Amino acid sequence: QVQVVESGGGLVQAGGSLRLSCTASGLTFDEYAMGWFRQAPGKEREGVSCISWNGRSTYYADSVKGRFTISRDNYKNTLYLQMNSLKPEDTAMYYCARAYRRMDYLPVREADFGYWGQGTQVTVSS
Repeated sequence: QVQVVESGGGLVQAGGSLRLSCTASGLTFDEYAMGWFRQAPGKEREGVSCISWNGRSTYYADSVKGRFTISRDNYKNTLYLQMNSLKPEDTAMYYCARAYRRMDYLPVREADFGYWGQGTQVTVSS
C-alpha cells in the first residue's frame, strides 16, 4: 500500500520557521525526484521546491528562494522542507509528491509528479 504522509505544518507568526516532513512507504523513494507543492485558498496548486533523487539538484520557486531549503534522507524515505522567514503569503496547504518516473533532468512541473500526500496546513499570521 502506497502511503505519502506530510507533517510539520501549523500556525506561526510572520518571520517564524517551520520544518515540513514527508515520509513515503510502499513505493521506491531513493531513485526518484521529489517535490513540494502548495495550494492557497482560491488559487491553483503551485510548485514550491523539487529535489533530484540524489539531492544534488534542487529547484525553488522565486517566491521562496533564499528562505526555504529542501532536503531528503533516502535511508529514512523522508523529504524535508525547512521554511524560514515565513510570510503571510506562504499560507497554504503543502503537499509532497514523487516523480512518476526516473528522469535525467530535475522535473518541476506538477504533471511530472504522482503519489501525492494529503497535505499539511501552514498558516502564517501577520
